[in-house]
Amino acid sequence: MMTSLRTPSRTAVERWAWAAVVANTVIVLTGGLVRLTGSGLGCPTWPRCTDDSFVPHRALGVHGVIEFGNRMLTYVLIAVVIATLVAVWRWSGTTRELRRLALLIALGVPFQGVIGGITVLTDLNPWIVSLHLILSMLLVSASVLLVLRVRGFAHASWPALTRQLVIATYVVLWAVVYLGTVVTGSGPHAGDVSAPRNGLDPHVMSHVHAVSVYVLVALTIACCLRLRGTPAAAAAVVLLVAELAQGTIGFVQYFTDLPIALVAVHLVGASVLVAAGTWLLVVIVSDPSRRDTPSTSHSSDASRSR
Repeated sequence: MMTSLRTPSRTAVERWAWAAVVANTVIVLTGGLVRLTGSGLGCPTWPRCTDDSFVPHRALGVHGVIEFGNRMLTYVLIAVVIATLVAVWRWSGTTRELRRLALLIALGVPFQGVIGGITVLTDLNPWIVSLHLILSMLLVSASVLLVLRVRGFAHASWPALTRQLVIATYVVLWAVVYLGTVVTGSGPHAGDVSAPRNGLDPHVMSHVHAVSVYVLVALTIACCLRLRGTPAAAAAVVLLVAELAQGTIGFVQYFTDLPIALVAVHLVGASVLVAAGTWLLVVIVSDPSRRDTPSTSHSSDASRSR
């Protein structure tokens, strides 16, 4: 997928935006695998791998290779978001908002790399690790927003209650994601045998996290009912399906002592959850008077929302 010397088409720009979504999700997965394999300090310092070398040496073993590999993938992600930025800036249908959003994503990736370095320098402090994951999720969300803005969609005027319900759902979704990182920070997969934990009871925090999931599912069901028969119904249903799948994985991993494979799938599921929630939020909250792209149009179907 190479950016043409000519002005890129809408399809090409959208593909690059999707590439940013996928790349940011993949880095969430590989970063999780670093922690799950106990390789968080495989390269014990940053930005070098060791005090004397930028690359791992034999004494660091497989953990050094895994940690260093994740660091190298960050450069792949940087290449993707820079290519996305170039495509957005050169596209004839671009806007100032799109350029700013693409620039924000491009700048967010190296900033995220710095936070990753801080996690290493603080011996995998669980609160910094949580921040590291949340920032990746924010980049996933921003990339999904870019996809939607480039693609264009039918803007509509929604009732205030509908907008408030969707906003509340989105806020609770982020609370669920954050509480998930807190549970992780209290659990066994620390990234290294010597890494500190946050000192909270993992069983208690798991139940707190579960309660937040129940609230999220209830709010999303309310969104599905509120939006039934409208063009936005699909976004609400996708979010609900993602929540149910993610919740099922979460319960199974809890009762099976957190197997690595399931935890890894759960991490990817969190990215999917954020992406689906962003889709629903953008469709409902966007200003109906705006025109992002030539394909954007008003929709009167929203009037059927109760």
